[in-house]
Amino acid sequence: MDFTAAPLERLIEQFEKMPGIGRKTAQRMAFFVLGQPKEEGLAMAKAITDACEKIHKCELCCNLTDGKYCPVCSSPKRSRSLICVVEDAEDLMAIEKTNEYKGTYHVLHGVISPLEGIGPENLTVKELLARIGPDEVSEVIMATNSNIEGEATAMYISKLLKPLGVKVSRLAYGLPVGSDLQYADSVTLTRAIEGRKDL
Repeated sequence: MDFTAAPLERLIEQFEKMPGIGRKTAQRMAFFVLGQPKEEGLAMAKAITDACEKIHKCELCCNLTDGKYCPVCSSPKRSRSLICVVEDAEDLMAIEKTNEYKGTYHVLHGVISPLEGIGPENLTVKELLARIGPDEVSEVIMATNSNIEGEATAMYISKLLKPLGVKVSRLAYGLPVGSDLQYADSVTLTRAIEGRKDL
């Protein structure tokens, strides 16, 4: 016997589509929304509607924005000669939190993954290549994740960029700050040794 109102069930189903959200968590989220004053629930719905209708890709770097260009591309303080290539906008936000990087970005919106049917044509690789000439880019930093797909994507893009006379670098890998050597895996330790620098 069905004991859930249809609108509530639809709300639960929508929350359940989010990554890492199971049925019970989706139910808790739905009941949280319904437990708020009506204005709060409607404000949340409006925020979702606004995001879906107004957010699109930046015309230059493919970051998410509500204008023609994202705030990074619009900033006159950013170095146009340096591009950091990231998988998605979340990675861009993580790098921005460091307040160390002063160049621009390029968001791929994914990685090459043949098993999932994602090839270079499904990413924003063409848009990246189009930026190289006009912007006088001197270096491209590959900041994809250090998994098989991220490495394959970085290698593929690197092979396309090198003939264009652009320096291509990769983020250094190593040990997380505060970790113990005994708990690091062999791949991480190997990359830490390879990426060592002078003191």
